[in-house]
Amino acid sequence: MKKTNRLIENIYFIIIILFTYIPMASMIIFSFNKSKSLTKWTGFSLEWYVKLFQDRDIIEAITNTITVAVISTVVATIIGTLVSIALTKHKKLFKETILGLSNIPILSPEIVTAIAFFVFFGAFAIQKGMTTMILAHIAFSTPYVILAVYPKVKSLDKDLVNAAYDLGATPRQALFKVILPQIKVAIFAGAAIAFAMSFDDFVISYFASGGMVKNISIYLYTLKRGIEPTVNALSAIIMIGVGIKVAFDYIKSGKENEE
Repeated sequence: MKKTNRLIENIYFIIIILFTYIPMASMIIFSFNKSKSLTKWTGFSLEWYVKLFQDRDIIEAITNTITVAVISTVVATIIGTLVSIALTKHKKLFKETILGLSNIPILSPEIVTAIAFFVFFGAFAIQKGMTTMILAHIAFSTPYVILAVYPKVKSLDKDLVNAAYDLGATPRQALFKVILPQIKVAIFAGAAIAFAMSFDDFVISYFASGGMVKNISIYLYTLKRGIEPTVNALSAIIMIGVGIKVAFDYIKSGKENEE
């Protein structure tokens, strides 16, 4: 029975892997296709990668996406980390209220948050563009940082901080030399989530920018001619980049475990 169950589990796992990665593999393969066909292979070519870097609209969308993602991630990570640390020093009622409010953007449908930003910027006559997109991304990314960092901060040994104060450390020294080194893994995790959410976002970006600025998601969703081979090339580069990062982290963690 155990062997049968294990066989069924392995087959199920293989099916899930195939359904997940075959479309991705197909996308990468056809990004090297000589023709525009996304189903028929006509020969190997790097034409679409060359055209990708010659397309000003795509390059602008990539630049905007990275700029917004980096700025919003840095600011959201700083705010989320400081809020998480501050919450541990407040009373339970205030703490639970703030945590509950920070969970609203996470639990709410994205379209509701997008409309809220659209109405807010319109009510205060704020010109929509890159700045409003960045502000919106900071606002919806910060709760994810809090969600990742707060549990780690909460689990810290308070005696370590008190010992630092007893030894003459200032609050700033205690923050940078005692607290942050212990929660750096959670901070990196929160930053990674914030970057991924910003990089992938379409609905909030579209409403917050008023269509004046395009990131990759807005560019793809507003294509009038359908998916082009250059989009396959762009997606392939992103997938390969993510794959390399995952492989690097896996090798690095393996070496650390051996040590």
